[in-house]
Amino acid sequence: MQTEQFHKSEIDQPHPQRTKEILKAHPEVRTLIGRNPWTAAIMLLILSIQVGIAYTMGRVLGPQYWWVAPIAAWCIGAFCNHTMYVIIHEATHNLVFMSKTVNRWVAMGADLPNLVPGSMGFVVFHLKHHAHQGDYDQDADMANDWEARLIGNSAFGKALWLLLFPVFQVTRPARLKSINMWSKWTWINLAMAIVFDTAIIYFCGWVGLLYLVCSFFFSIGLHPVGGRWIQEHYTFEGGQETFSYYGPINIIALNVGYHNEHHDFPSIPWNNLPKLKAMAPEYYDNLKSHTSWAKIWWQFIWDPRFSLFSRVERIGDGKVGVKAARKAA
Repeated sequence: MQTEQFHKSEIDQPHPQRTKEILKAHPEVRTLIGRNPWTAAIMLLILSIQVGIAYTMGRVLGPQYWWVAPIAAWCIGAFCNHTMYVIIHEATHNLVFMSKTVNRWVAMGADLPNLVPGSMGFVVFHLKHHAHQGDYDQDADMANDWEARLIGNSAFGKALWLLLFPVFQVTRPARLKSINMWSKWTWINLAMAIVFDTAIIYFCGWVGLLYLVCSFFFSIGLHPVGGRWIQEHYTFEGGQETFSYYGPINIIALNVGYHNEHHDFPSIPWNNLPKLKAMAPEYYDNLKSHTSWAKIWWQFIWDPRFSLFSRVERIGDGKVGVKAARKAA
């Protein structure tokens, strides 16, 4: 039976308090805080791979083999673009370089294969997600109430939602309070996307563009990597509201599955998150976690207990987040 409301919680999100406890028990964790400039090199490598495959699809194979493009996007492109989303995420937290400006350029570079400019908007609402996790008025990671009711808990509805996930995401920031999605960086992001998209059509043809379009949609939802969005904060019963994924795709997804660890210490770059778990196992080994994105993705689609309401909404005093631990980190 589908519930038509989120799981309610009147207590603060768990991460600030756990951060304080871990720092007290394991002060050596501070040595993991820093930046990883090699993330920018990975971004350039993946960008080259995606452009190279798009060129191969459009100019080497040619239009008669257009059907190869969606297959290649499913098998290769989805993973590449998803890793680029992780790089955007790292740059959003300024975990690539010291300069906030340079991190923004890295984020926009990682955004290019997605064809649609979204990295600068992500910078705005993702940081709100960390500060106000589960607050419907502040957290764009939560589905709109009308969105959750529209999709329901049918397999078809949830599969369609995963396929159109970026479309639904665009509708969410409008409900957030005290944010401005438009800035000079948004316009730069848009200009870069227009130039890149035009270049892809000119040099790689429409089949090359088709490959990147399919890579974009597969990387976000209707593909096993889409299990990441379910893994992070979806739950059947409330209680625990953040979940980590400890599986093999972390190798190519830059450890983005270490989500509890990341929320506890958003100032630790992706390469050090497994070290955090190893330093403080008593805080993470007892939490529920996932070992397969494909499994949680499949379960989300077919299990009627799962809906977009299957996550925690913070109400009352719980909406007032404790930020001292985050500042200490």
